[in-house]
Amino acid sequence: MGDGTPSTGDFGQRLRHLRTRAGLSQEALAHAAQVSVRALADMERGRTRGPQRRTVRALSEALGLDDDEAARLEESAALGRPRPRPAAGPPGPGTLALPRDIQDFTARGPALARLLDLARDAAPGRPGVSVIAGQPGLGKTTFAVHAAHCLAPHFPDGQFALDLHGMDPEPTTPRDALARLLGALGVSEDALPAGTDDRAGLWRSLAGDRRMLLLLDNASDEAQVSPLLPGTGPSLTLVTSRHTLAGLESVHRTDLALLRREEAVELLTRIIGPDRVRAEAQAARDLADLCGHLPLAVRIAGQRLLSRPHERLGKLVARLAAEGRRLDGLQAGSLRVRAAFALSYRQLPPASRTLLRRAALAAGPDFSPETGALLAGLSHDETVARTEELTDAGLLQSDATAERYRFHDLLRLYAAEQAEAEDGPEVRAAALDRTAHWMLRRATAAALHFDVGHEVTGAQGDPDPDTAPTGREEARAWLEAERAQWLAALRRAHDTGRHREVLDTAEAMHWFSDLNQHWELWVEVFRRSADAARRLGSRREEAVHLNYLAWAYNLCVHDPRAALTSADAALTAARDCGDGLQEGWALGYGAGALNRLGRMEEAQNRLRDAALCLASQDSPQGRLAELSVLNSLGTLLRQTGRAAEALDVHRRSERICRAGVPGRTEEVIALYHAVARQQIGNDLAALGRWQEAEAPLRQALAAFEAAQMPAWAEQARLDLGQALGAVGHPEARETLSAARDALAALKSPRRVEADAALDALDRAAAGT
Repeated sequence: MGDGTPSTGDFGQRLRHLRTRAGLSQEALAHAAQVSVRALADMERGRTRGPQRRTVRALSEALGLDDDEAARLEESAALGRPRPRPAAGPPGPGTLALPRDIQDFTARGPALARLLDLARDAAPGRPGVSVIAGQPGLGKTTFAVHAAHCLAPHFPDGQFALDLHGMDPEPTTPRDALARLLGALGVSEDALPAGTDDRAGLWRSLAGDRRMLLLLDNASDEAQVSPLLPGTGPSLTLVTSRHTLAGLESVHRTDLALLRREEAVELLTRIIGPDRVRAEAQAARDLADLCGHLPLAVRIAGQRLLSRPHERLGKLVARLAAEGRRLDGLQAGSLRVRAAFALSYRQLPPASRTLLRRAALAAGPDFSPETGALLAGLSHDETVARTEELTDAGLLQSDATAERYRFHDLLRLYAAEQAEAEDGPEVRAAALDRTAHWMLRRATAAALHFDVGHEVTGAQGDPDPDTAPTGREEARAWLEAERAQWLAALRRAHDTGRHREVLDTAEAMHWFSDLNQHWELWVEVFRRSADAARRLGSRREEAVHLNYLAWAYNLCVHDPRAALTSADAALTAARDCGDGLQEGWALGYGAGALNRLGRMEEAQNRLRDAALCLASQDSPQGRLAELSVLNSLGTLLRQTGRAAEALDVHRRSERICRAGVPGRTEEVIALYHAVARQQIGNDLAALGRWQEAEAPLRQALAAFEAAQMPAWAEQARLDLGQALGAVGHPEARETLSAARDALAALKSPRRVEADAALDALDRAAAGT
């Protein structure tokens, strides 16, 4: 060409010549064409040899080129553009082909179905993206690879997989990832744009019209993934990550859960074969449970057994049953559960690692931010931030409704190992002592909301008044949510000799325990408090807490022999210190145990002695104890066929309730009145006066429900159902069925009585 313009094939030289001829600087041309100065410089230096058609058109207009010159500039750009493979061609060797699918893939049907729906709904303007995130060991990559193979027929323009090495010390950069993706589409290395933005633009341009499946495995964060996502077109991208990648917008989320027990056994069966599983069916189920239904752990157990064809499943179960050896047992070749957890643990900031391993020291299945903060020595706000970080990393699971967090069982074992290795015994002991002291102070303050003889003002005695529960509802919610933690604190205080703390907490719990008779833990609480009183040398407090213990044995675990032993010990202690009130209680609890043992006459004698003893007490506590003893005496009289005498005794109790007890609230007396009404209803039923029995039983049930006392309410419901059944009331079956189910959940022995009453209704209906 006679004007000195470079040959058509060198786009960069030609562009620079045209810009110089027009008298424009790079900045001026970049501004006029609305491209970046850096992009223009890369074009002129030959680092970008084939810019997109719209970019060339913008440059031609900014340079004022005629149609022929513009066509020649476009021709030189076209020569530098990549030559993608034919649209329907499969990926070739080294072009990010999908990894091999596994033949024993198990479960995940609903998640696969949702991805299939996503693939079918793919539209040109809405490329689909599904993020598959979750804790280590859930099988995210395995699922994504299997899903990709299943979905491949829907994406004829290619399926590509790229490992982003998100858990490595240096994850793949978006720039390098784009180079690999562009290479898979046929872009030669020397045609790659230099910058990340330009590579991302070229990638989106080439991917925009393809029906393509992309698997981005092991992503580190949103910044790594975002440049790799197609902007338009009917493609589908699957992204796996141990992090939630919550910052990615407009994406579908595939949440993988733990396997169900039967699914875990099915996976084991597919690995080692059905014969071995059938031969030890229970061992296979136990093995699934010990693996925590975590796919990686089940696979490791299966691979280990597969490599040892003569080893029994029960042998591996016995080894894994020992928590200290479980993680050691869950390894097979390069597959190791501990290594999977360690990979995530090493990625955490120091404070998050501290919280994770210290939280493993918490008691119970989950923990609150308060517990985590105390164990880790962090502020509450920092703990909340760290728990959210650990949740996003898949290392903790958050409760759906409450601000509480839990570990997977195997991850808790790993975190506890790290606590032992990194913190040492003194640091761990200090963390546990600090937590126990705080927990007992709050538990005591919360329980005092239920003590009828204690007026609670504000957050009296609470270690953090600003966050203390206010009122009974909040106090009850806290005590129930944290019961594993405050019980562990009580144990630690007892075992380390802090007996006054134990005694004060148990005493505060006394009235609260009445609301939760179905909690078997009260036996341990009052056994430890009675021992603490003995160690402190307080004979009166020992009598008090032995009586509490007798109550717990009688009503919480239904062990009358242990209850009688405790009541007799309380009686001796009470007489030693001359405490008539505790003597009366001990006689009453002993009578209750004797009654349950079938020793009716002895029980009746003790109750009469208790009533005489308590009648001489002029304190409010004495009146309440007398009410309890009278109700028990009347019940025993009815059980021995003396219902008329029982009715007289219970009417006497009702008169005391109606007169009121000085120093006790109407709310407390209402509960005693409800007990009396329940027994009056039962007395009337025993006398055959069924219709009269209905009203007091309904009143008793309503009172117990209003007080949220399920152990009391369900027994009243059973009594009511029996009375209704005797008169053929249409509500009888529904009432008895509800009582039976609730009593079963409460582990009450009266569930058998409910079954018998329902059977009697069936026989009556059948006329037999």
